[in-house]
Amino acid sequence: MISRIDATDKAKELIKELSEKHGPLMFYQAGGCCEGTQPQCFEKGGFYPRMNDAMIGLVEGYEFWIDRDLFEYWQYSHFTLDVLDGFGPGGFSLETPLGKTFKIHYKLFSEEELKNLEPVVRY
Repeated sequence: MISRIDATDKAKELIKELSEKHGPLMFYQAGGCCEGTQPQCFEKGGFYPRMNDAMIGLVEGYEFWIDRDLFEYWQYSHFTLDVLDGFGPGGFSLETPLGKTFKIHYKLFSEEELKNLEPVVRY
């Protein structure tokens, strides 16, 4: 099966740091508004996905949820979670006080990859 999401080493390091401080985590990427489309990191249970939002996979063992409308747009793309220095929009994410922000890099799946994608979980 082809994974829908991966993370850079830099993102994995930050996730480890955040999980040591806050315990189990979760990620949510909304479709706009205050937080834009930057992925947000919360303590597990600190955000409740809406009906029909999509969990596209695990990052370092933690669920990565996508807004249902955003998923419809990006469902044919692989997500790579990365981290940048600086403040992203919104500031609700756990990495914000560290002067970091998570970011997604997208790559369209090939026709072959599309035939063998991991399934999504719907809320």
